[in-house]
Amino acid sequence: MRHGVRLGIDPGEARIGVARSDPTGFLATPLVTVRRGKGDLARLARLVREEKATEVVVGLPRSLSGTEGPAAVKTREFAARLAARIDPVPVRLQDERLTTVSAEAMLRDRGKKGAERRAVVDQAAAVLILQHALDTERATGRPPGESVRGETVTGES
Repeated sequence: MRHGVRLGIDPGEARIGVARSDPTGFLATPLVTVRRGKGDLARLARLVREEKATEVVVGLPRSLSGTEGPAAVKTREFAARLAARIDPVPVRLQDERLTTVSAEAMLRDRGKKGAERRAVVDQAAAVLILQHALDTERATGRPPGESVRGETVTGES
């Protein structure tokens, strides 16, 4: 298992959930929710620096059959812009099928209601994405998901 803090990101339409791992890569915990829009990539880049992250794992939304639709295309573009912004810190895409649904169910089971649940569901989804990536690496000995190469894209946030 590689050593170092990793950040997990669940990029939604309105909010971006962020989680972090401990330096041993054993446990993912919620960190913050970033509002989507102007300045979001700059805020994420600051978090990468502040947390001294060695890698960022971004959740890639796929359908249950594994195909990629418009949301996955947007996420790939977002991940490429983020990778260009935080280079040389690597960015990886991790399959995130059903993580938001699982996060919602977990929070509902813990008694979180309506607005209270919406405020943290993105962080909870980011925790699930990152924990799955950490567990996968521990089980296989290989970095999870797929690597993203940073590309300069016009209209960066």
